[in-house]
Amino acid sequence: MGQDFEHHDQAVVDATPEQVWSAIATGPGIDSWFMGRTEVRPGEGGVVRTDFGAPLPPSTITAWQPLERFAHDSGPGPDGRFIASEFLLEGRAGGSTVLRMVTSGFLPGDDWEGEYQAMTQGLGLFFRTLVEYLHHFAGRTATPVTAFGPPVADFEQAWALLDRALGVTRPLAAGDPVRFEPDGLPPVDAVVYYANDQTLGLRSADTLYRFMQGFGGSMIASHHSFAGAGRPATDQAWSAWLTRLYGGHQA
Repeated sequence: MGQDFEHHDQAVVDATPEQVWSAIATGPGIDSWFMGRTEVRPGEGGVVRTDFGAPLPPSTITAWQPLERFAHDSGPGPDGRFIASEFLLEGRAGGSTVLRMVTSGFLPGDDWEGEYQAMTQGLGLFFRTLVEYLHHFAGRTATPVTAFGPPVADFEQAWALLDRALGVTRPLAAGDPVRFEPDGLPPVDAVVYYANDQTLGLRSADTLYRFMQGFGGSMIASHHSFAGAGRPATDQAWSAWLTRLYGGHQA
């Protein structure tokens, strides 16, 4: 068993086609909104490689039309699994761009439906982060932060603990203000830019903060800091914060 899938996202962004292309088709650009660190060997037949603690399968570039279309796919694995990503750009008057993202592929196994649901929740966060980046930080590059908390026994409880630590009450809507003081890290004033059952995205003046439900049963902090060297936010610091938050609630 298994299932083919295709997922579409679209937005008009306040960024030029050149800025959008840099965000989707260069390593530093992708580092500023996706997750982990990415390297791009440009051109059709080139390769996209992403590592966020464990490397994703390399993805071959299948379309390279600067300022118009960028596509790559991982190719089928031994079980037939593959993921393909396509970005379509259309410049508009006034310097804005219509951005479309299509994610397609094949998910093997009898549990494909649960995996698809989790994947689409994550895709929603990633695309919205890309849009936030282009609206607020276009032309800048971020330091990506990826931290894994300990395995948790109950994600509903895990989200309740995180909400309490962030000082938020659900349901959440884009634009809701958030202020939190993670111990050992600087205080944060931010707004919600995206929230669903498995992800949360917050934007401050210099950072995109993201929390997501990991496949391995732990909460993941996957942030993008534009603060520069003067205000570092490290993987280790956020891992320690997640460990303190969930230390008594491990699976």
